[in-house]
Amino acid sequence: MDSTSEPSTARRGWSWVGRAPLLVLGFIGARATGLIAHIGSMVLLLGEAGRWIVRSFTRRKVRIGRPAIVSQIVRIGVRSIFIVSLVSACVGFILALQLSPPLDDFGRKDLVANIIGVAVLRELGPLMGAIVLTGFAGASIAAEIGTMAVSEEIEALEAHALNPIRFLVVPRVIAACLSMMSLAVIANLVAISSAMAISITTLGIPYATYVENTLDQAKVVDFLTGVGKAAIFGLLIGLIACGNGLKTSGGAAGVGRATTGTVVQCVVAVIIADLVFTAMFFALKLN
Repeated sequence: MDSTSEPSTARRGWSWVGRAPLLVLGFIGARATGLIAHIGSMVLLLGEAGRWIVRSFTRRKVRIGRPAIVSQIVRIGVRSIFIVSLVSACVGFILALQLSPPLDDFGRKDLVANIIGVAVLRELGPLMGAIVLTGFAGASIAAEIGTMAVSEEIEALEAHALNPIRFLVVPRVIAACLSMMSLAVIANLVAISSAMAISITTLGIPYATYVENTLDQAKVVDFLTGVGKAAIFGLLIGLIACGNGLKTSGGAAGVGRATTGTVVQCVVAVIIADLVFTAMFFALKLN
């Protein structure tokens, strides 16, 4: 018994080893297929939302309700101002305190202003706003629309000939874009101001020197590229949150999965978009 069972056990073990590469390839293929399908659904959602936005400008009977957009801006943007300001102030303090010692070794502690000004305008301001907006508003949008999906409210809208893309998605996407641009500007101001405050009071950099160095290094193009990035980040956050909400199924557990997936997907999408824009600006010599 033992002599015959041992070879069969060994054969089963080797069969699993031989199948392991196929299992890994199958897992990767399934993930890749799901990712491509998800990206395709987001592109279709973007096209449908864009079509309704264009129709709202070309046809009088088709209008995107301004009260709906304003209410979403208040919910998405205004309520995020405090958190964005708090995070930006902390980041400004941290940057100034971390950059000062190595620059002081070269006798150029005043360059703190140059580095922080450019870094915040180009990268950190839009990124901080996007991360806060993802956690604060993206998850909220996905949960709200997901709850409507599982409770069949979206089907009720369609039954009354009301397009959910027009009445649910478009106002939230527009509000996310506008809010993200405003939050990026606020993050820029707060981060640079907090870095200047700690530099003047703690690091001993004169006020006039700090302001002069910041204005010498930071250009208008840095501000504009940062705000442009912020608009794209807001578009991505709004689309991903709405798309995941519309596809929600499975009751309360499905809403939880949609909310968690939205946060993860938004952060990854924002980082990848930031990388693409940075590489593009570098190639065009806009940095």
